[in-house]
Amino acid sequence: QVQLVESGGGLVQTGGSLRLSCAASGSILSIGAMGWYRQAPGKQRELVATITTPRSANYADSVKGRFTISRDNAKNTVYLQMNSLKPEDTAVYYCRTDVRGKGTYWGQGTQVTVSS
Repeated sequence: QVQLVESGGGLVQTGGSLRLSCAASGSILSIGAMGWYRQAPGKQRELVATITTPRSANYADSVKGRFTISRDNAKNTVYLQMNSLKPEDTAVYYCRTDVRGKGTYWGQGTQVTVSS
């Protein structure tokens, strides 16, 4: 069994910053791609950023230059540094982890709200 625990969401004003974390635990031999997705009310879940080994990152156009994804393989943790936040970034953010030999796992989601 694999568990993902997210943290770091909250309420911030436009232009502010937040850092999300997602730690994977359980029976893990190796982790492949890790990433962040988000879902705003009434919208479909969308990709925000992904990172694979050896640390190649991919970003949605809407967050390029503002968000940075990183990972700590020793801690099985993925981070999302979000700067210059905008109201349209408001959503529930989910982490996703591909565990080799086990499949894909999702976190429970963390709310990010950006006030104008």
